[in-house]
Amino acid sequence: MTKPVNIAPATGRLGVLTPGMGAVASTFMAGVLATRAGHAVPVGSLSQLAHIRLGKREENRNPLIREFVPLADLGDLVFGGWDPISPNAPEAARTAGVLEERDLGPISAELEGVVAMDAVFDQRWVKRLEGTRVKTIGDKWAQAEALIADIENFRIANDCDRLVMVWCGSTEAYQEASAVHMTIESFEAGLRANDDNIAPSQIYAYAAIMSGVPFANGAPNLSVDLPCMRELAAREGVPIAGKDFKTGQTWFKTMLAPGLKARMLGLRGWYSTNILGNRDGEVLDDPDNFKTKEVSKLGVIDSVLQPEVYPDLYGNVDHVVRINYYPPRGDNKEGWDNIDIFGWMGYPMQIKVNFLCRDSILAAPIVLDLALFMDLANRAGQSGVQEWLSFYFKAPQSATPVPAEHDLFIQQTKLKNTLREWMGEEAVTHSEAG
Repeated sequence: MTKPVNIAPATGRLGVLTPGMGAVASTFMAGVLATRAGHAVPVGSLSQLAHIRLGKREENRNPLIREFVPLADLGDLVFGGWDPISPNAPEAARTAGVLEERDLGPISAELEGVVAMDAVFDQRWVKRLEGTRVKTIGDKWAQAEALIADIENFRIANDCDRLVMVWCGSTEAYQEASAVHMTIESFEAGLRANDDNIAPSQIYAYAAIMSGVPFANGAPNLSVDLPCMRELAAREGVPIAGKDFKTGQTWFKTMLAPGLKARMLGLRGWYSTNILGNRDGEVLDDPDNFKTKEVSKLGVIDSVLQPEVYPDLYGNVDHVVRINYYPPRGDNKEGWDNIDIFGWMGYPMQIKVNFLCRDSILAAPIVLDLALFMDLANRAGQSGVQEWLSFYFKAPQSATPVPAEHDLFIQQTKLKNTLREWMGEEAVTHSEAG
């Protein structure tokens, strides 16, 4: 047995704040309310449904994760957020069209209490959207102060013991870190100087960390993947995680690619294309925003397959990713993958994948798990990048100079072993079987 980490109890209410209250956030909120009312099962949530093996298999210890670690109870969650378009959660849900009225009706009264705060919004970062419910403050330092005030007002108004923030907003236009992002001092000077290189998501991240609120980034935006934010999170003792929810096509890649590598089968090319018609698809229809997503999605294959170690098998791979905005499809994204592999004596083979998924249905349980696990990390005295949560991200941040792991199964083992170690149990390295 290892020495357990001292984890403060999950007393009181946990406020979950989402910058962005569109399809993903409203689906998450509605699903939690439906689960609390006994109308739904939280399918897709490890924190609620997954078991965790403890000790040797013959010990037959295999509790639910939520019964093993002291997670916040779903009944203690309170929801809030910001949105530049939707005034409240039920209107956002009905506009998104993810959930049917039969599911929204029974929880509509409770959902109506989730009113969106005016957003920090800059159309230069999301050209395809027009914000109508935005803070009329041009100065970025003042915007950060306004968000900090929003956070504190929400905490008081809802009698919250603790808060977490999960970015559920749009993908911002592509950028690389610049001088303003190198240190806390340069970033704060940039806020005061209204530096054009500071995106809205970074202002939310700064406000959250300065408020002692853990921040998880569900988009491929840089947000907390910056030297200044890592430094700030360490200084303030706040957990951060990101980036980009791993929901559909990339989730499949992190399952299939390890299988090819396990069998030492070669890969010549992987062509991926998507159609979707929700707000996310509209935003990604702009080339600058698509590039941000493309970079996030393209990094998976090399990390899993290690072409530098296996050049004969993976040293010449054409990896192509396309996303097309197609309004009739709404939130029901469809992804096609053509995978060109080769086997014994170089003979070619193909794998075809056609995934007709529901984007927000897959993302909602990720939001729940991240909220609960980030809160757990905070109560466990953890700070900085929570690499053990890489399981949930397309482009996971690393806590060290060594790149983060992308293999889904290794990520799952890392997540569960972190929980085991925090609770004083031995790590399991060879099997998750109960």
